Amino acid sequence: MPTLLTRRLALLAEEKHRAVLAGGLRGIERETLRVDRAGHLARTPHPVAMGAALTHPQITTDYAETLLEFITPAERDIATTLAKLDGIHRYAYSKLGDELLWSQSMPCALPAEQDIEIAWYGSSNLGTLKHVYRRGLALRYGKAMQCIAGIHYNYSLDERLWRVLADHEADSQAGAPRLTPRAYQSEAYFATIRNFRRYSWLLMYLFGASPVLSSGFLRGRPHQLDTLSADTLYLPYATSLRMSDLGYQNDAQSGLRPHENCLDSYVATMTKAVNQPYEPYARLGTKRDGEWIQLNTNVLQIENEYYSTIRPKRVIQTGERPIQALCARGVQYIEVRCMDVDPFEPVGISEQAGRFLDAFLLFCALEDSPPTTPEQGAVYADNFARTVKEGRRPGLTLNRQGAEVALTAWGAELLERIRPVAALLDAQRGDHVHGDALAAQSAKLADATLTPSAKVLQALQAHGNSFNAFALAQSQQHAAYFRDHPPSADDAAYFDQLAAVSLAEQAAMEAAPQADFDDYVAAYRASNLCQSRQGGD
Repeated sequence: MPTLLTRRLALLAEEKHRAVLAGGLRGIERETLRVDRAGHLARTPHPVAMGAALTHPQITTDYAETLLEFITPAERDIATTLAKLDGIHRYAYSKLGDELLWSQSMPCALPAEQDIEIAWYGSSNLGTLKHVYRRGLALRYGKAMQCIAGIHYNYSLDERLWRVLADHEADSQAGAPRLTPRAYQSEAYFATIRNFRRYSWLLMYLFGASPVLSSGFLRGRPHQLDTLSADTLYLPYATSLRMSDLGYQNDAQSGLRPHENCLDSYVATMTKAVNQPYEPYARLGTKRDGEWIQLNTNVLQIENEYYSTIRPKRVIQTGERPIQALCARGVQYIEVRCMDVDPFEPVGISEQAGRFLDAFLLFCALEDSPPTTPEQGAVYADNFARTVKEGRRPGLTLNRQGAEVALTAWGAELLERIRPVAALLDAQRGDHVHGDALAAQSAKLADATLTPSAKVLQALQAHGNSFNAFALAQSQQHAAYFRDHPPSADDAAYFDQLAAVSLAEQAAMEAAPQADFDDYVAAYRASNLCQSRQGGD
């Protein structure tokens, strides 16, 4: 009997539906620290020549003043997205002077906490709000953790695709209640997220690239890492220490498990978290000596504080919060947040990785995805945790429906299930790029030395097993590439214009009358209530 996946693939393979596969959008957010020529955290402010971090649409900062974030426009093809990301890097390097962009997810050897500058966004209320939120992150998690960098992969399918599926499934289920198009799309994205949770351990094996870290990163916290050299700690079979409990660890969030079986339960859980006081934070208060130190004393200051490997997203309107946008208009796309920066790629991610992600995520979207129980969610989290810490260990097993199975065997089975999805994407394009990407991942399952994490450990040997020495060498290599390929005159003019506009927008915000900041924060806190439901089309 055909499975849901095979039925959906056959439907989308029909000539009249092929066009919907070419729709959908891909966007990338790449984080990277600015460092000096010695590989130390830069002590300079965000370069004004790049524009205003508060208002620039493509070049901003994340946590630290030195943690750049490059945001591509959303494009239909990942190759176009990566070309745009390459262009941002070229322009940035034309404004960086002697500084370098750090080539790794895990940070360089960091200075003392007080010497890590939190990002500054100017004196407007919005800019101050963003800065105070980051003060709260420093208070809650420490500054070192906030200097970790990653690749965020934003993915959507053509809205017409969801309607094709909805119409076909409604015809085959006569008499069943029919969801509105908006509700169907939101529920379909949550089904995608559930499948992502089931299978995302595979991404960490295939693309994890942070098996080592600078020995000072843990700031004296207890750990079970091995010593590789005087300045480097590691785990011999780790794939991504960034995504382990060493990277993101917090008691307040440990009990936070947003329900991903439907939009309403997810929104309710997140709404509670941004409104529920947490006693250790309450003891700290929101102000110290009259200065704001965090936006509130709740489990989360804002919903973006929730650390997750994947998020449902909706483009927000001016003055709107993410919860409000989801509640009012449903899920528009998903944001994959678990991808490490690839230290061997100048822009931090390869086209081949993007092609595989597209096939993997389409598989997650089309495959049957039953609701997840809390017990199943715990198993998925444990499989993920095993993979990030021990993914390349020979014979490593994961829990599949109560039975222990070899990671490599399960991974190979998954690739076989994804293969017809890749074939459909290639048939639509008239080439074989997705199939080639799949073959490359199959080779990694057969030979763990081909994984990025293994390649990092191998490359470290030429640098005295020093993470900092290897990372600096890669950063210098990438810098040479971008400096040898400066932006075209048209690209330089385009980004110069974006920078000028962003600076003017920030100046106008700061010149406008400002409400009292305490009142501004109070209004922001009150703005997370969902006034409209998911109905409509």
